[in-house]
Amino acid sequence: MAQGTAPAVGESADGATIADLQRQIDELKALVGALQAQRAAPAAPAPAPALAVSQTPAAAPSPAPLAGPAADAPVTAAQLAAAPAPAKPKAWYEKLRLRGYTQMRFNQIVSGDADAPAGISRLRTIGDGDVRPGNNFSFRRMRLVLQGDINEHVSLYFQPDFAAAVSNQSAGERREGSVSLRDMYADVFPFDDKSFRVRLGQSKVPYGWENMQSSSNRLALDRTDAINSAASGERDLGIVAYYTPARVQAIWKRLEDDGQKLFGNYGAFGFGAFNGQGLNRTEGNDGVMLVGLATWPFELGGIGLDGQVFEIGGSVMHNRIRPEVRTGGLSAASFKDERVNVHAILYPQPIGVQAEWNWGTGPEFVPATGQIEERPLNGGYVQVMGKIDESPLGTIYPFARWQYYRGGFKAAINSPRLETEELELGLEMQIDKALEITATYGFAKRKEADERRTGQAEGQILRLQAQWNY
Repeated sequence: MAQGTAPAVGESADGATIADLQRQIDELKALVGALQAQRAAPAAPAPAPALAVSQTPAAAPSPAPLAGPAADAPVTAAQLAAAPAPAKPKAWYEKLRLRGYTQMRFNQIVSGDADAPAGISRLRTIGDGDVRPGNNFSFRRMRLVLQGDINEHVSLYFQPDFAAAVSNQSAGERREGSVSLRDMYADVFPFDDKSFRVRLGQSKVPYGWENMQSSSNRLALDRTDAINSAASGERDLGIVAYYTPARVQAIWKRLEDDGQKLFGNYGAFGFGAFNGQGLNRTEGNDGVMLVGLATWPFELGGIGLDGQVFEIGGSVMHNRIRPEVRTGGLSAASFKDERVNVHAILYPQPIGVQAEWNWGTGPEFVPATGQIEERPLNGGYVQVMGKIDESPLGTIYPFARWQYYRGGFKAAINSPRLETEELELGLEMQIDKALEITATYGFAKRKEADERRTGQAEGQILRLQAQWNY
């Protein structure tokens, strides 16, 4: 009789254990649902039900198949409440970041034609209006950049300059510290790898390696006349597309991490259409300026130069422009503005070379006729530089740059002819990431950017710059 009733007792105990475990599972589900509702409505939290989720069955011990971590260490309500909530995605404005840099300069004409009679060129530069007699300290740039990703496929870039100057405020006197728009654009990334982008708005014109390079990265204090004359201010309003293969991006990233002076990731290939009148100027005709850029870095480890990179490329410009005239407004006619540029850079490891040259046709004032005409132009530069990583003053970049230009300067009134020859010796010291000091000494022969003055001014110029990055 006892043998006949024993199996029924075991089956009853097992059934009670399974039913009890099922009850605990149902209670855990209810608790999790209550906690989720609590997080979804923090202003009016729902009280958690008092559930005995950690009690053990009073009957026989659990069967062996159910033994394990869940049975040995049941999850309690306190543990569930302490679990971190899922991360909430950031709003687009929370992903923006603010950065920038400021450049303070001291310019001194040591010797030469600091001043001259009317009609004769004075020693001046088109890159810095504070190279003149009677000047001491000046701000060259005060930049703030607001940038970030609005979402996975659109990013924002906004950069004003607080060191612009406004002329003719009081009998021809200018005022410093004005605000000028430099960049305002959106980058649209159609593909997830972001190798291709379409840039909409006011941004840099992809012509000339030196023009594309940020002034915060350039060794010399100013861009060269020949390259910068293509796009003074370097920017215009339009649409441009850039493509950067992953292989090229990896090389540029390695160079950036090594402290090299790059031109910024404007793409290995770029093509754009712009208004063509210049930075912050109203469009003056129905045509557009077309610009194309290509550049490619080659790693030279295969020929025994480990870590060395040689980059080569070029750019082209097709445009028609209406220059400003001295009588006021723009010229009645549009002038051909076409150029081709080649560039080559051997990044310093520790010695490097950088060179660019461009040729073309552009507007130029001709004194013999008293009119603006289409004339040939050509010029460029060669720069030798070094990179010394270990020094008491941080990373040091010594450099020497020679530049040459013959041609019109379309950004000035009446597109005056420039005749520039200059040798500049310099040294940049990166004391730390926040502070850079640069000193240069130049030997210059320049025709002033004014069609009413003739000849070349000669002289020597000492220049100092402190740049702080934030």
